[in-house]
Amino acid sequence: MSPTGPAATDFPALSAQGHVTFLGAGPGDPGLLTLRAVEALASADVLVAEPDVLGVVRCHARASVSTPELTVVDAQSAAAGVPVLRDAANLVMEAVRGGRRVVRAVSGDPGLDGSAGAEMLACAAAGIPFEVVPGVANVVGVPAYAGVPLRDPQGADVRFVDARTASDRCWTEVGASDATAVISTTLDSVAAAAGELVSAGRKPDTPLTVTVAGTTTRQRTWTATLGTIAQVLKQAKVLPSPEGHRPVIAVVGERSSAAQRDQLAWFESKPLFGWKVLVPRTKEQSASLSDQLRSYGAVPHEVPTIAVEPPRTPQQMERAVKGLVTGRYEWIAFTSVNAVKAVREKFEEYGLDARAFAGIKVAAVGEQTAAALVDFGVKPDLVPSGEQSAAGLLEDWPPYDPVFDPIDRVFLPRADIATETLVAGLIELGWEVDDVTAYRTVRASPPPADTREAIKGGGFDAVLFTSSSTVRNLVGIAGKPHNVTVIACIGPATAKTAEEHGLRVDVLSPEPSVHKLAQALAEFGARRREAAKEAGDPVTRPSERRPGARRRRTTT
Repeated sequence: MSPTGPAATDFPALSAQGHVTFLGAGPGDPGLLTLRAVEALASADVLVAEPDVLGVVRCHARASVSTPELTVVDAQSAAAGVPVLRDAANLVMEAVRGGRRVVRAVSGDPGLDGSAGAEMLACAAAGIPFEVVPGVANVVGVPAYAGVPLRDPQGADVRFVDARTASDRCWTEVGASDATAVISTTLDSVAAAAGELVSAGRKPDTPLTVTVAGTTTRQRTWTATLGTIAQVLKQAKVLPSPEGHRPVIAVVGERSSAAQRDQLAWFESKPLFGWKVLVPRTKEQSASLSDQLRSYGAVPHEVPTIAVEPPRTPQQMERAVKGLVTGRYEWIAFTSVNAVKAVREKFEEYGLDARAFAGIKVAAVGEQTAAALVDFGVKPDLVPSGEQSAAGLLEDWPPYDPVFDPIDRVFLPRADIATETLVAGLIELGWEVDDVTAYRTVRASPPPADTREAIKGGGFDAVLFTSSSTVRNLVGIAGKPHNVTVIACIGPATAKTAEEHGLRVDVLSPEPSVHKLAQALAEFGARRREAAKEAGDPVTRPSERRPGARRRRTTT
């Protein structure tokens, strides 16, 4: 029955009118986005984002989302005849009136940082429905990442000051109090803000911390006092600088003292903090490794050295997949994520899914390959209990038993350059093996010129080699890494190849696992950091040092 009466028409047609979400993207760390923010981004038709947060939010939006560019044009450009681009409010209004869902993303929190309030009022005046998704405000998130708590058990007052708009009265009130002051300013204006507080009554020896690029792996914090901050920044060769306009958060008060920061600076003390780490792998394989490196504070830079392509002749693979369905095999063994991907693509081509594995035993060479199978809907029957390699798989593989195994054949989809270890071992155990080329590995195209220069010039702090082929291919397409770059290898064979190419191996993974390799590099970085602190030296990244004495290989 259709609804009748006035109640049926009381609701406005919101879908035709559009909707706006004002969203706080936080101070810079992508991990600080809220769950609600991710949901809103996933349903956005238009994303209007400030340039400094576009990279944080764009990855959570649909591929088809429209991202009109926000560009600030100064008076000189306008006078020279450059057309002034529409501001954010106009972009939002135009998009929402077309009936689309718009996300307006700002740095920090939309109610505290930036000028989103004016845009909200414009929506309200036009009768456009909107919502606000709060974000971690810069003045709260940055001190937390700098190891500077803003309140203590006694509950001291906290005052937030924007130095760009602060009045004389504001400086006077903050300067006359003993409250913790959190000041939003720029690098080249910190000393002026400190002077305002001293003039208003704060003691020159009041502790002060200044943090730039807060919550990102470029974060850097200086500890000083109101009276010494100008000298500290000058001695650190931070100022004068063309980047003096960069925003900073300064915290004034006893809780920003150096003694407490030594204990509480959790973020900047991560073992690989700020390290630029080269990850020379295939794009599909590098995601989880890069996430792990980020957890250690590193900045991963993915450079594909291997491209995966279909086999030159598909007939062998087609026959094997048909054999899976007709019951030709007792086992199928996957030796890589790429092998899973190749079989999955062939299944989709034939309209098959994971149900085709019914009655077939499935083996995976390691955890990552097993995870790829689970994502496909297949739980492996066999994963090595020890070493995650072909040798480890063979140790756990049962010999063929004609009584219990009605079929004696194994389907082995793998790369064209794979070794014969697994095939020979399975034959020795009594199995017949269909060794099928599921994909080819070829050398990838060279990376951009600036990446090649960084590799050869010492711009990277470390490089992770996960196979001998990644060593050969990286050197082939980009050149040999600089002597200051820490070389980390997944195993002895990879290390030998690296040394044959004239590289000094600093870190050797204790197990043939990419995650153990990243962990070994992090432990190397932690020992290096502790050694510098014990010697009273500043903690620096490898790329900040000149080539020195050769270091011994480290096995952890």
